[in-house]
Amino acid sequence: MAGSPQQPEREDQVWRPDRLTWAVLLGRWTDFARSAVALPDDAAGRRLRASVADLIGLQAVWFALSHLEELTDDERTLGLMRAGVLIDRYEAALRRRFVPDPLPAQVEELVSNARSALAEASATQAGG
Repeated sequence: MAGSPQQPEREDQVWRPDRLTWAVLLGRWTDFARSAVALPDDAAGRRLRASVADLIGLQAVWFALSHLEELTDDERTLGLMRAGVLIDRYEAALRRRFVPDPLPAQVEELVSNARSALAEASATQAGG
């Protein structure tokens, strides 16, 4: 029928929310990484540019924590430990980079979100 949306022909063409979420996330952080080269060449710009990998790492850990249910119990336990180590590592690097200033509010929010996701996933694991 003319003008009607085309239906997927194969199952692998069906829109999946997890893939769409990943695509949006990937696009967002790719744009962020690209924009980092345009940051001003002042102290604040240099700190943010140097922080790109840590910020993307925190976001990746947060996203991975939302998918722990896809793992076996042993893999989930290991994933939680690794997530904790990575969040600590990324946060410490960011805080060192911004000394003596506090983290920018959006960076602090990202750290907080990652820590909250870890706490929630740990509580779910302990209860399950």
